[in-house]
Amino acid sequence: GDMEPPNSSAADQPDVCFGVFNASDGRSNAQKSIASPWFSTAFGLIGLCSNLFALCVLIGSSRQLSSRSRSPFLVFLCGLVVTDFMGLLVTASVIIPYHFIKFVWAEVDPSCHLCNFLGFSMVFFGQCPLLLGATMAGERFFGINHPFSRSTSISKRRAWSIVGLVWGFSCALGLLPVLGLGKYTLQYPGSWCFLTLLPDTGDVIFCLLFALLGIFSVLLSFIFNTVSVVTLCRVYHDRESVQRRRDSEVEMMVQLVGIMIIATICWMPLLIFIVQTVLQQLPARGQIRMLPTETQEMLLIYIRMVTWNQILDPWVYILFRRAVLQRVYPSLRPRPSILSLYPVLNPSLRRKFTAG
Repeated sequence: GDMEPPNSSAADQPDVCFGVFNASDGRSNAQKSIASPWFSTAFGLIGLCSNLFALCVLIGSSRQLSSRSRSPFLVFLCGLVVTDFMGLLVTASVIIPYHFIKFVWAEVDPSCHLCNFLGFSMVFFGQCPLLLGATMAGERFFGINHPFSRSTSISKRRAWSIVGLVWGFSCALGLLPVLGLGKYTLQYPGSWCFLTLLPDTGDVIFCLLFALLGIFSVLLSFIFNTVSVVTLCRVYHDRESVQRRRDSEVEMMVQLVGIMIIATICWMPLLIFIVQTVLQQLPARGQIRMLPTETQEMLLIYIRMVTWNQILDPWVYILFRRAVLQRVYPSLRPRPSILSLYPVLNPSLRRKFTAG
């Protein structure tokens, strides 16, 4: 096996991060296929390179930016790329060495400090992209459907403040097990730590809080983006505004919808699985001390899917930029402005908002 089996006394202590799974139950074939070290190594390297490349492109785009309406969106997008990059860097720095060294967690980390840090990182860097996606969708919703409800667009400083609030909230969520609500435990095949899917009261509350918050973020993004897309479709079919030369709204929505679709496909199976698992185990509260084999393996598979979210997010921005799309489809023309929804607006005021 990948680890020495945890002793029974450790498994019986609720404050110890070992004993949730048994690493020596004869699943060598499954470990070779599902828990291959090359999965973590390949995903980590590809994700790091992708996010680093996207970050360089974003910095270049920000320097050439002339549209104030696009500025906060690029800030949020930059925050998302930085979060994905740091998430891959932090988690890979622990998980990948384990696969090649095969160290024993109980000996290297008897006080569970490393396990708690890795579990916190998984929750923090997992929840941040979902919340940032909802934040970006909300900003675009108000920017497209209520463009004149604010005297000016969000400044870069305020946008970075919002990103900081998202990071702070996710940090507070990740610290809950350290403060006593739930606990982080070692997961199959012994290379990573995550929240505990056991029917203990604290674990159930923390699992539901993490999963339901993520589901709410995805659903909120879907609602905001759906309304925004419908609004843009109305603008797109308005023939009177074909000559308007502002298509940044369409470009941003294409990127945002792509981010939402990726987050939904990668995250929803895991979030729903967490909710179903803890609720199904509630009748056996206090009796189940170790996760079933099927639960352990399915959790690992869903985590693999979540990793793809961090890999694919940067490519949404890299590939769905106007500069790239216009090279692939030279016949593309600029789309109309959102201001065409307000044909009775005073012409001088319209020129004020369309300038720049």
